Amino acid sequence: LQFGPNEDFGKYPRTFAADCDKCLAADVNVVFAPDESVLYPEPQTYLVEPPEIQNILEGTVRPGHYRGVATVVLKLFNMVQPQIAVFGKKDYQQCRVLDNMVRQLNLPIEMVLAETVRAADGLALSSRNSYLNAKERAAAPQFNALLRAIESALRKGGRDFAALEENAMDSLKQRGWQPDYVAIRRQADLMLPSIDDRALVVLAAARLGTTRLIDNVEVSM
Repeated sequence: LQFGPNEDFGKYPRTFAADCDKCLAADVNVVFAPDESVLYPEPQTYLVEPPEIQNILEGTVRPGHYRGVATVVLKLFNMVQPQIAVFGKKDYQQCRVLDNMVRQLNLPIEMVLAETVRAADGLALSSRNSYLNAKERAAAPQFNALLRAIESALRKGGRDFAALEENAMDSLKQRGWQPDYVAIRRQADLMLPSIDDRALVVLAAARLGTTRLIDNVEVSM
């Protein structure tokens, strides 16, 4: 449900065996890995409709994405009934959508938002990184470095958010990237910040070659 009609569901990297090996190394006893027929035994006509947060940033580029995410995650929660659910902050908007869903629907689940795991050169780890060729992989750390430069500017008192975003977009384009957005938002709700806000997040999405990468950096001052 979270993949659009022209997205990469068919070729998305599937690493089930490697994931199971990691689970085994972490002393996991049970893996629940339902296929599509288990999750969707009949057409899914009941859908979770997140509020306006689903239509900004990623939602602008991927309409309906967070409707699909919220629906399938709620189904998984109902099937598993976990006490704790862990989501990585790499998809910051997803974390906000799901954290708010759990709170507003009074689900008895503790949400843990885990820090993004990165390679030594700063690139956020992602299944889609396997799409990058050697030249693209060497250039990929530019993405996080750009977000860190915005973080530095904000910490030094920069408050012309629009200029910082525009300069970053231009920089990506000059290096051969195809950016979808670079945005400075409030951490709490991903709305536009005021100059007095002190808990910010810099979010970005861009294509390098045919690979679409997302990343973000929290800035708390």
